[in-house]
Formats: sequence, C-alpha cells, structure tokens
Amino acid sequence: MALPIGTKAPDFSLPTKTADGPKQITLSENFGKRNSLLLFFPMVFTGTCTTEMCGVSADLSAYSSLNATVYGISGDNPFAQEAWAQKEKITVPLLSDYEHEIARAYDVAYESFLPELNLPMGGVPKRAVFIIDRSGIIQYAESDDDARALPNFEKVKARLEELK
Repeated sequence: MALPIGTKAPDFSLPTKTADGPKQITLSENFGKRNSLLLFFPMVFTGTCTTEMCGVSADLSAYSSLNATVYGISGDNPFAQEAWAQKEKITVPLLSDYEHEIARAYDVAYESFLPELNLPMGGVPKRAVFIIDRSGIIQYAESDDDARALPNFEKVKARLEELK
C-alpha cells in the first residue's frame, strides 16, 4: 500500500544521467517552488514502462504548465536509463533508485517481482504515482500491483490543476 495522502513525503537524493554527466536530484529542492510528480515504474526497456514514459514525455509541457516537475523512478542504473531514454526519445528526467530504498520508503516495492519466472527480484518498484505539493506533503497517491496497468493521468492532471 502506497504512503497515504497527507503524509510528509520522504526526501531523497537520487542520481540521473544528463548530457553533462551524472547529477544528483534532491526532491526537497522543489519545496516552496513547484509541485513534484513522482512516477515509479518497474523497469526500463519494457513495453508498459515505455508506453508510460513516452506518453508523459509527449505531454511534459502540460505538466510544466500545471507547476509540476516530473521524475520517473526505477531501480535501473542511470546508464541503462539513459540508453533507454535515448532509444525511445524519453525526456522525463529518470532517477535511479538502484538500491530500492526510495521505493521501499514510499511503500511501493514488490516483495517479489515476476515470481512466476522464478527470478528473485525483490524491491522492484510497482507502477505508482505521487504528487508532492510545494510543502512536501503527498497530495495524490496511486499504486498498482499489476505492472501492466497505467496510472490514471486524467486524475493526476486534475489534482495538479487544483494545486497550481
């Protein structure tokens, strides 16, 4: 179960790979300025994750106009994330939660991802969405155990409109 609405969002610093090289992104740098939209997703180079991040990339200006900074978060390393983003033309900043600490802090980590394949992959993030307001409080939370289910982006945009 994802952290509930009204909870203080766990702060974090996670690496990303930019054209200028590796960089640390800290959630609380947005506090007092912009809302943050956190999009947890299981893995790069997978169908539903590609669909989600490409769709959000195509709509990034809409989120910006709603005063939101968008971050995609997975347990993949920043170099794999960068290769995927370049291949798929994903422009959402991708943050690497390689140790799965942030997915666990937000209570959106699988205990065992794809157990039917007999691959021990605990800690992989579920597909989840959080809106963190400028005060650092969770204002929207959505998580799904089905990795193929996309978030309700109409609800996300409606909530961001309210917080604008």
